[in-house]
Amino acid sequence: ECHRLSNSPTLAALQCGDPTGSGSGGPGYRFANEYPTNQYRPFDPALSLPVTYPRGTVAMANSGPDSNGSQFFIIYRDSKLPPTYTVFGRVDDKGMLIVDKLVSAGVDGGGDDGKPQQPVRVASIRL
Repeated sequence: ECHRLSNSPTLAALQCGDPTGSGSGGPGYRFANEYPTNQYRPFDPALSLPVTYPRGTVAMANSGPDSNGSQFFIIYRDSKLPPTYTVFGRVDDKGMLIVDKLVSAGVDGGGDDGKPQQPVRVASIRL
């Protein structure tokens, strides 16, 4: 289930992977941050400075260091975030056409951040 759509000037992301659809669910385990976080020393001040996550990036959503689980997000417009989200893939140009269509309906009730107006469920992923 994709439970969150962000469409602010600095973040354009569709967040998915919560089995409960509430935004607080996960798989029952956690794992450590990887690239790009592992390119910095722990507590490096640069970890709080935004970097560009390019359109098509697929990265882990987390609630702090080493709290990755099942939630992930897809960047649909270049976005600025601190380098604390593990990047693990990229949606190709053809796939991004589908993402663009899904996010075009906007956020339920308007605004920049919230549940997508159009329900989004990931049924399968092909690598």
